[in-house]
Amino acid sequence: MARFEIKDEFYLDGKPFKILSGAIHYFRIPEEDWHHSLYNLKALGFNTVETYVAWNMHEPTEGKFNFEGNLDLERFLQIAQDLGLYAIVRPSPFICAEWEFGGLPAWLLTKNMRIRSSDPAFIEMVGRYYDQLFPRLVPRLLENGGNILMVQVENEYGSYGEDKAYLRAIRRLMEERGATCPLFTSDGPWRATLKAGTLIEDDLFVTGNFGSKAAYNFSQMQEFLDEHGKKWPLMCMEFWDGWFNRWKEPIIKRDPKELADAVHEVLELGSINLYMFHGGTNFGFMNGCSARGTLDLPQVTSYDYDALLDEAGNPTAKYLAVKEMLATYYPEYPQLEPLYKESTKVEAIPLAEKVSLFATLDSLSSPIESLYPKKMEELGQSYGYLLYRTKASWDAEEERIRIIDGRDRAQLFVDGKWIATQYQTEIGEDIFCQGKKKALSNIDVLIENMGRVNYGHKFLADTQRKGIRTGVCKDLHFLTDWKQYPLPLDHPEKIDFSKGWTEGQPAFYAYDFDIKGPKDTYLDLTEFGKGVAFVNDHPLGRFWNVGPILSLYIPHSYLHTGANRIIVFETEGNYKEHIHLTDKPTQKDIKGENL
Repeated sequence: MARFEIKDEFYLDGKPFKILSGAIHYFRIPEEDWHHSLYNLKALGFNTVETYVAWNMHEPTEGKFNFEGNLDLERFLQIAQDLGLYAIVRPSPFICAEWEFGGLPAWLLTKNMRIRSSDPAFIEMVGRYYDQLFPRLVPRLLENGGNILMVQVENEYGSYGEDKAYLRAIRRLMEERGATCPLFTSDGPWRATLKAGTLIEDDLFVTGNFGSKAAYNFSQMQEFLDEHGKKWPLMCMEFWDGWFNRWKEPIIKRDPKELADAVHEVLELGSINLYMFHGGTNFGFMNGCSARGTLDLPQVTSYDYDALLDEAGNPTAKYLAVKEMLATYYPEYPQLEPLYKESTKVEAIPLAEKVSLFATLDSLSSPIESLYPKKMEELGQSYGYLLYRTKASWDAEEERIRIIDGRDRAQLFVDGKWIATQYQTEIGEDIFCQGKKKALSNIDVLIENMGRVNYGHKFLADTQRKGIRTGVCKDLHFLTDWKQYPLPLDHPEKIDFSKGWTEGQPAFYAYDFDIKGPKDTYLDLTEFGKGVAFVNDHPLGRFWNVGPILSLYIPHSYLHTGANRIIVFETEGNYKEHIHLTDKPTQKDIKGENL
C-alpha cells in the first residue's frame, strides 16, 4: 500500500518527494481532451495534477447531483493515474477560481443562512453534498490504491473570515466521510491571512498562494510555521503563472523566461502547483466576477490565463521555457515530447434562419406571474437572462421609468422598441419614454445575470441575487402585475425559427455549415454586439464587443463530421449575414499596461 506523509518534508513510501503539480480543472475542459492536457503535464516532467471540484456543477439544483460525462471526476483522476500522475483535490465548498459564485450553487441564496460560516444550516448543505462527493473520492486516495495525495479543507479563507468553528466543521465532514489522507488549507502567505484562515493550531497542514518573490513569501510562511513550532515543508499551492481577464481591460501577459526563473526560485525552496497549467474555458454562464468597490467586474469567457497550455490545450512559449529550465536544473524528472492539436478555419458561413426573442418567447419559457417582480433565484433560476413583462397606460406624452435595484444589465423595451440599456451604476437612473396619452403599452425589461463574484466580501451582498430585486417605477409609483419569463437558455433546440424577426430586438441567428473532419476552431464575433452562442446545442459562452476577446473557442469534440449548426443569441440588434471560424482567437487591442 502506497503511503504519502507530511513531516519535515513530503515523503512518498518513506522517501523524500518534491511535488511538481499543475492545475487542470476537468469542468473547464471537454472530457475528450482530458488525456491531451494531462499527458502534456506529464511530458513537462511534472508528477501531480491539481483540480478544484465545483459544487455548483455537481449540484446545480438542490438535491439533484451530476457526476457523469464532463463531470466524471473519477474518470479524470483515473486518466491521470494511468499516466503516472498523482493528484491533489480541492473540494472546498468555496473554490474562487474565477468561477461563478466561487463554485457555490446559486440556490443557496434562497436559504436563510450565512454561507462560508459555521451556521448549522450551511454546514448541513455542505454535508449533503459531501455525502455524494466523498464516496467517489475515498476509493481514489493513495492508501486505497488511487492517486490522491491530499485534499483541501478550505480555500483562501483567511482572505474572507476567521470563523475557526467553520473550518473545523468542514474538516470534520471530510474525515467522517473517509478522508484519511493529509488535509490542508491554502492562503495568502502573510501572517494576517495565515492566522485567520488556517488550523495550524489543530495540526492541519498549511500552504500558501502567490505568483512571484518566492524567497520572500516562503520566508513569511516559515516565520508563521516557526511561531507554531511546525517543521513542515514549504509549498505554493497556487503559483500564478498568468492571470485572468475582464471585459474592457487589456489582456494580461507574463514573460516566459521570467516565469521559468520564478518557478526555479520556488523549486529551490519547496514544492509547487502551477495555477493554471491549462486554464480552459468558462463555458455557458460560468464566468466569475471581481468585486471592486461598489462595482462587480465580470470576467470573460476564455480562461486562457496566459497559462503553460493555451485555451485549446496546446503548449505555449511558457511551457517550453519551463521545460528547458527543468531539463537544466532538475534532470531527474523525465520529460516527453508534448502533444499538439490542429485548429482550422471556415470562411463565410451563411445565415440560415433568424427569429426575435419576443416572437419565440413562448417556446422557450413559461411565464410566472406575480404582483411585483421577483428575483431570479426566487423563480428557481440560477443563470442566464430573465424577461419581465407588464402592461401600462400612458398618463402623459412623456413619462419617466426607473428600474429600481436591478442586477446586472437591463434593457428596456416599450411595445417591442428598444428604449435604453443600463448597467450597474446606471440602473435606477431616469429613462424618459414617449407615448400616446391613455394608450396601453407592453413594457419589457430584459435582465442579464453577468456572473456572481468569486472572491471577497460580496458573497453576503444582496448584489449576488440577480434580476429586478425591488421593482419598476413609472412616474413615482411601482408598476404591478408582472409576467416573468426565465431564460437560462439551456435548451436552444426549443427556439422556434418559424416565427418573425424584428430589426433592433434581441434575436437568435442560426448558421449551418458542413465540415469533413472536426478540429478546434474559434467563432469570430467581431461584428456582433453582446450575447451568447451555441454550437450543436453546446453552450460556448458569452461574447461582448467591448473586448478584449472577440471570439469563442469551439472544441473539436463539439463539432460533427458533416452538418453543424451555430446559434448566436444577440441582444443589441447587431448581426451578420455571414460568420467566420478562425484558427486562432480574435482579440481587441485595449491600451493598458500588461503585467
